[in-house]
Amino acid sequence: MEIILLERVAKLGQMGEVVNVKEGYARNYLLPQGKALRANDDNIARFETEKAQLEARNLETKKEADSLAAKLDGQTFIVIRQASDSGSLYGSVTPRDAADAATAEGFSVDKRQIALAAPIKELGLHDVHIQLHPEVEATISLNVARSNEEAELQASGKSIQDLAAEEEAAAEFEISELFDDIGQAANEDFGDEPSPAAEAVEDTAGDDEENA
Repeated sequence: MEIILLERVAKLGQMGEVVNVKEGYARNYLLPQGKALRANDDNIARFETEKAQLEARNLETKKEADSLAAKLDGQTFIVIRQASDSGSLYGSVTPRDAADAATAEGFSVDKRQIALAAPIKELGLHDVHIQLHPEVEATISLNVARSNEEAELQASGKSIQDLAAEEEAAAEFEISELFDDIGQAANEDFGDEPSPAAEAVEDTAGDDEENA
């Protein structure tokens, strides 16, 4: 289907260009979103008439997007999810979740602006791109963790594997300390009471004195 673009569309063209796209892409996205019109004589004439207004509107929305991008770019948002000890999520983090996390912190972001190739299915820090305007993009980080405490550790640079290794090492150290304490207590008990061998020697010495 041939369409005329009413704004710049990434990997497709600039405002005013007539391009050929798949009908489904046009019907389901470009036309309903007001990003394009069917490329017929009436619509091309309409575009030429409204071109100045479209350019002015595009400039204004770009300024707003630039302003938001300056505040949003580089921000980190925590997303709490249940996951296995290996770090695999029981579910996933979607564009809606990313948009909700940003919106909860006071940023106006729509899920349709989130450029996520696939849902996030692992704990950790994940970079996510946000298309605020056809010409403006920001990048945020989602800190996906099982708790706020775990999110803080991940933010410091520790992965879920590092945390698991530290917990295992700590558990092994506690077990080692426990065995050391038990061994020391046993040695102290034997030190307070004479051993059976020592008692036998003393009894023998006593008998010899009596016989003498």
